[in-house]
Amino acid sequence: MNSYVLPSGRYSGRLTLAVTSALALGIVSPASARVTQMTITTVESPTFSGASFGSAGQYERIEGKITGEVDPTNPQNAVIVDVELAPRNPNGTVSYSAAFQIIRPIDLSRGNHRILFDLPNRGGPLALSSFNDSRPSNNTTTSGSAGNGFLMNQGYTLVEGAWDITVLQGTPGSTGFGVTFPVAKNRDGSSITGPTTEELVVDTNGSPATLPLTYPANSADQSKAQLSVRANYGDAPMLLPSSAWTYTDASLRAIKLTSGNFGVPPSFGPTALYEFTYIAKDPIVAGLGFAAVRDLATFLRNAKTDDNGVANPMAGDVQHIYSYCLSQPCRTMHDFMLWGFNEVERAHGDHDGDRGRDQDDGDRDRNDDRHDRDGRHHQKAFDGVLNWLGGGSGIYMNYRFAQPTRTHRQHIARWTPEFQFPFANQRLHDPVTGKTAGRLDACEESDTCPKIIEMNSENEYWAKAGSVLTTDTRGRDLDLDELRNVRYYLLASAPHGSGTAAGICQQLQNPIVGNQVLRALLTDLDEWVSTGREPPKNRVPRRADGTSAPALPQSGMGFPNIPGVTYNGIHHTGDLWDFGPKFDDGIVTISPPICSARPIRSSCRRRMPTATTSPACAHPTCPCLSPPIPVGPCAPRRRPRRAAPRSSTAAMPRDSGSRSKRRRRRGSP
Repeated sequence: MNSYVLPSGRYSGRLTLAVTSALALGIVSPASARVTQMTITTVESPTFSGASFGSAGQYERIEGKITGEVDPTNPQNAVIVDVELAPRNPNGTVSYSAAFQIIRPIDLSRGNHRILFDLPNRGGPLALSSFNDSRPSNNTTTSGSAGNGFLMNQGYTLVEGAWDITVLQGTPGSTGFGVTFPVAKNRDGSSITGPTTEELVVDTNGSPATLPLTYPANSADQSKAQLSVRANYGDAPMLLPSSAWTYTDASLRAIKLTSGNFGVPPSFGPTALYEFTYIAKDPIVAGLGFAAVRDLATFLRNAKTDDNGVANPMAGDVQHIYSYCLSQPCRTMHDFMLWGFNEVERAHGDHDGDRGRDQDDGDRDRNDDRHDRDGRHHQKAFDGVLNWLGGGSGIYMNYRFAQPTRTHRQHIARWTPEFQFPFANQRLHDPVTGKTAGRLDACEESDTCPKIIEMNSENEYWAKAGSVLTTDTRGRDLDLDELRNVRYYLLASAPHGSGTAAGICQQLQNPIVGNQVLRALLTDLDEWVSTGREPPKNRVPRRADGTSAPALPQSGMGFPNIPGVTYNGIHHTGDLWDFGPKFDDGIVTISPPICSARPIRSSCRRRMPTATTSPACAHPTCPCLSPPIPVGPCAPRRRPRRAAPRSSTAAMPRDSGSRSKRRRRRGSP
């Protein structure tokens, strides 16, 4: 027997688990050794002021951090940009650490044996506020309020797992879930440098004193950097002289204006958009966030102890794991699937040989683990994925000098590589880039695709490329029934974030929230995974029935003329940027990027506009303002079914070269 000793304090008990002699000696298999250490710092038992929830009883909160290792030569990890340039341990692995929180039934046998894995948004958890209507929600110091108790009454264990490099562990005063990832260095140990751009958005009533930088500048020489400002994205930017700004201190991690705060009238207010381009150094290996999520989920499901004999608090209990996210982390989950991280890491040698699918019953949607024809094992990290407000894009994360906190909008962060093909889960050909790919290619190849529910609000269709999830690269309806493991829903009239006051907006905000629907969809997802009972059919706007339509003219949308209400029909467009010749390797060498003059042809406004730089603007990030060029009929299109297995080119087999593999994941010409 091995004992799991909890820290002293409000909990005075001891959880005893039976383990094998091998695990008691710290000997673990390669597949379960990715999380090498679990450090538990706090246990609050019971939590939620001792409240009891139905048959699940009382809950407790377990707080701490995990330390993990990845093998950079393993093809499943080699897709992480710069992982091969991170510092190595004596055994050749790369280490990272990430904060976690577990809110679980004290008596696990009374729970439902399911984990809801919440990916924090910029360090902040959102599952309790989404499903339990909790105010306040949990953070690294508290369980927050149980709200209506929905998740607890259902018997769920709630897990928070950090992944975002913009939230650092140990930041004084921070209660967000942060990470500590290594810095990539040149092979001679010198700093890696490269161009990058930071943006500061100043809204009405805002006047920040500094512009923080994600990465330190390589030099204090101000001639090697430039700061520009404009009122709106459509305006020509004004380059400020170096005398107008300075670095705040010798760390070169922030800048300030010499004349006062940013956005102060009359020069730059009441709204302003600042862009600071400079040569940065010491990029963090941000893509390790994918591994941190995968490895924590895998540890909680499979491991009995860590390498030091500390027991897994969920050992032997987990039947299913579902991820949940809201907005930004859903874009992370899109790329999590793209890069193949839903397949649990296997030993390096297991990647050789045939990677065919199961041949037993031909059911590719079974909720079971997979094996190659030669018996090699494939296991899922997540059995189900519930994405809320994720739109149709990825995230600026698996890149050198990544900035995952950025969100590409109509007027801000237009220069970020968030909108990159492939957009849809189906495998499609993109005539603009000449690539062919789908977001689920990797998990389809290993048969580790989870059940996925994509639910979006109206905002994601206007501002976050929501339509490209369900249309092809020419704007035609996709046959969504092809993907038996994915459902798509639009919550009509819902905003991205609810509110009641006008704030910086022209009109009062929309108070509608998606919580009631989310509770129903989580129930549907659980039944889908555990019993095979399918959720409702897809319910999204379609070209075929006229429910997906251009934003202009106003009369075509049926939007009335209302006194005091301005309808401008602005629909979020995307630009074809040139980020430089190493972009397919995850390295941006042109920042800000150059707006390509190559035309992008669009059907029914569902692709990007013609990419031509405005003649009145010489700056490389001037908007591509030309209208789209419609091509082809707006007709439904059924994609031909693929034969399985696919050809070696289409199947994108795993290889030992991280960069060539990255190109295939993003699409093969």
